Amino acid sequence: MPQFISRVVFAAIFVSTFAPAQELPDFTAAQTEAVKFLGELVKIDTSNPPGNETRAAEYIKGVLAAEGITAQIFESAPGRGNLVARLKGNGKKKPLLLMGHLDVVGVERDKWTMDPFAATIKDGYLYGRGSVDDKSMDAANLEVFLLLHRMKVPLDRDVILLAEAGEEGTSQFGIDFLVEEHWEEIACEYALNEGGDIPEENGKTQYVAVSTTQKVPRGFSVVAHGTSGHGSVPRLDNPIAHLAAAVDKISRWEAPMRLNETTRRFFQQIATISVPEKAQLYRHVEDPAVQQKLRETQPSYYSMLRTSLVPTIIKGGFRSNVIPADAEARFDVRALPDENMDALKAALAKLINDPAISFVDAENTNARPAMPPSGLDTDGFHALERAAQKAFPGVPTIPIMQVGATDSAQLRAKGVQAYDIGTVLSLEDLKRIHGNDERIQIAGFGKFVQFLFTATVDLAGAK
Repeated sequence: MPQFISRVVFAAIFVSTFAPAQELPDFTAAQTEAVKFLGELVKIDTSNPPGNETRAAEYIKGVLAAEGITAQIFESAPGRGNLVARLKGNGKKKPLLLMGHLDVVGVERDKWTMDPFAATIKDGYLYGRGSVDDKSMDAANLEVFLLLHRMKVPLDRDVILLAEAGEEGTSQFGIDFLVEEHWEEIACEYALNEGGDIPEENGKTQYVAVSTTQKVPRGFSVVAHGTSGHGSVPRLDNPIAHLAAAVDKISRWEAPMRLNETTRRFFQQIATISVPEKAQLYRHVEDPAVQQKLRETQPSYYSMLRTSLVPTIIKGGFRSNVIPADAEARFDVRALPDENMDALKAALAKLINDPAISFVDAENTNARPAMPPSGLDTDGFHALERAAQKAFPGVPTIPIMQVGATDSAQLRAKGVQAYDIGTVLSLEDLKRIHGNDERIQIAGFGKFVQFLFTATVDLAGAK
């Protein structure tokens, strides 16, 4: 019997989840192996650009080959590899996709206190770029996939493993390419992807967050046009002055507030586990005064309530004594899934009321499709709820709407019920994602592997 299988029998404690009775993995050993996989993946620099994800895909392919599992790598461009592997079920139900991305954002090496690609283990953490986003998901998926294979878990669904390229802003190399050219390889009913988390505060797990929907990137630039000239001569059509006024008006403006099924449930449930002061806010999020309080103290929660428009880049001028002919401000716009962007920009044009101002959509602004949320009353969501209770007894599972974005958007556009999950994270851990000294708590990661395995067997295992 493989070392990762213990002698504890499911019939004792998991009868309601698994049938026929199966033995439980040794989750301590599974954690150790998954951390090894994670460390090896972190050591492969897949910073995007340029990506070079094929190197990481080849590593995973080698691990699978050693276990007798065949995998394919589909390259969308040289070095931009996407790995797909499959465990066959009996075909009673449509497949389950376990997915994660192999590329990571770049690093400012001089800002790190250790090598970002060394996978340093220190004080119960593994440090490195991608240790959370998103090689933790890749490593956990790989471990669960191997456990299913080693234990010969009978499956009603095929379980597909996907490790993709290009998620960090270049989806044409990953999910777009796969959907357009290799959909038959990843077609599924359910998908488990990155994007949720398991918040921890003072060492205590707060809840299991499952993202069922996300805001949609719809960035644009605000452009001011005028007449160039000498800086010593004031001009009424100075584009920098017009742009500054427009940016100020947009920054002070608020798009209409709307709740959907996911965000309404989120605030209802988060209120039940919060201290009275915060619970009072969460129960009254439709009150403008409460919204302003959230804007000041919990901006991520505030962002769930409405389309957000945040200025991030300003460009204009090239010499201190020259008035430029134009100036531009880039806005990172994260729209609610049902936002009408034409109507929103019309409202902004009316607000600015300046013929010198125009709007220009950012490149790839429609790369993430806007789709309805994945359901809260599905086999997939309920399997996650049950798995959470096994791994984190007494902790609620709460649906969230991501204010960022993941490749689940493209899957939802194909009719997939996609749920975004993630590992145990403190507030400090969360702040380091895409930042300096990114890290993952090893013990929490082990619990996440247990959670993911349990949900996968519940959802895909033969009943």
